[in-house]
Amino acid sequence: MANPRHPLRLNIGFLIKSPIGTSRDFNFDYEKMNLGEELTLANFLCKARFDRTPQGLVLQADFEGQLEMECVCCLTLFEQPLRSSLTELYAFDQRSMSESNLLVPENGQIDLEPLLREYALLEIPIKPLCKPDCKGLCPVCGEDLNLNDCGHVRLGSRSPLGAIGDFL
Repeated sequence: MANPRHPLRLNIGFLIKSPIGTSRDFNFDYEKMNLGEELTLANFLCKARFDRTPQGLVLQADFEGQLEMECVCCLTLFEQPLRSSLTELYAFDQRSMSESNLLVPENGQIDLEPLLREYALLEIPIKPLCKPDCKGLCPVCGEDLNLNDCGHVRLGSRSPLGAIGDFL
């Protein structure tokens, strides 16, 4: 049973002493999952698999969820889907460590939250859009152009270089 305070903390101690090639699957399904401060994914699903190797425990995981974001064009809140896959090695000792610097903890408890948080942050778009063809807000009256056409003439373009066209 998962710890409600740390739902992504796993006891993998039994895998440390298991024969090479032993694996264990873990599945998570939560309505809401907090991955650290200010990062909450709705409809969180994760499939994680640990495989025992001579060097350590290899984690292969796929996760997905939705993040509430604000569209950069129309300022509407929307659900941004996030998906990520990862493969990481939790090494038994310093000699086997990979670039991630992950070691198998002495207590046999691995908390996936910090690692999944890192991968989720990498998936967040820099300029989130509610839809690819979002029309944004009218620069004159502020009307959401996805909902209504206010009749104002749009000058230039969304490009920062759009103003150059006025000089040509």
